[in-house]
Amino acid sequence: MRIDKFLKNSRIIKRRTVAKEACEQGRIQINGKVAKPGSEVVPGDTVVIGFAAREIKILVTAVPEHVTKEDAESMYQVLP
Repeated sequence: MRIDKFLKNSRIIKRRTVAKEACEQGRIQINGKVAKPGSEVVPGDTVVIGFAAREIKILVTAVPEHVTKEDAESMYQVLP
């Protein structure tokens, strides 16, 4: 699944266009490499998201095509 779509489906970033812009600005990394909006993400990948004052590091656990609001948090695990 594309990283921009994953971030939107997992409810980490509210809109896909915002996720795309974050990728284009170099604020998203997959396994230590800067991600483009079309970069593929698979279970087991580590994603680092840089927000204004902090970073969030997550481990991808699942990449279903369709996900409900209740199941969105099961797609990733926040790492310390």
